[in-house]
Amino acid sequence: MVPPGDVAPRSEPADAGPRTLHDGTPVTLVHVVRHGEVHNPERLLYGRLPGYHLSDLGEQMARAAADHLAGRDIVRVVSSPLERARQTAAPVAQAYRLPVEVDERLTESGNLFEGQSIAHRMLLQPERWPAYVNPFRPSWGEPYAEIADRMRLALDEVRESAAGHEGVVVSHQLPIVTLSRSLTGQRLWHHPRRRRCSLASVSTVLFHGVLPVRVMYAEPAAHLLAAAVDVTGGTGQVPA
Repeated sequence: MVPPGDVAPRSEPADAGPRTLHDGTPVTLVHVVRHGEVHNPERLLYGRLPGYHLSDLGEQMARAAADHLAGRDIVRVVSSPLERARQTAAPVAQAYRLPVEVDERLTESGNLFEGQSIAHRMLLQPERWPAYVNPFRPSWGEPYAEIADRMRLALDEVRESAAGHEGVVVSHQLPIVTLSRSLTGQRLWHHPRRRRCSLASVSTVLFHGVLPVRVMYAEPAAHLLAAAVDVTGGTGQVPA
């Protein structure tokens, strides 16, 4: 089991060469960033729908995440294809003069309620009850196991290409939480209110070779969270 941690260690400059253990095993960090606040005045579960971009506050959050990652040994920046994620990745990529690469495996989780408004009355509508029969899979969306598999493949690809250095991936709340729980040996199903993955948060995975040995967590946009209006980015959940 990979233990959780707190703060990712600072890295050597990129020109210092790859970091390794005494036996030559590469030491690699992959920073997994959640996108910032989305402009969503209709309060919809937007999921994978196109056209949902960062709010002004969300852009501030993206810059806060970029500031948090400044001065590191970052050699790749990879994003979910969704606009809000690519916008969040942009300040980091610009700081390191890197392109924002896109990986479909980092996209938001699928959800049967995509495009619908957030309302407690959803649970009272009989036509929707079949979607609630198995919260452990879950029955209303993409299975947790499938999310974990695709996220791990994307993470490993960045880890391999950035061996001895650092990479950044930008994704969404439920995929990031599912990945973290998979890496740390926790069950994949969980209560949405217990997720530790705030807007523009950074979950950093430390690898020794191919082995993930620690997951660390930071909230560089913590000072902006109180002003956030839209916090519905975790659309793999049914409102409770």
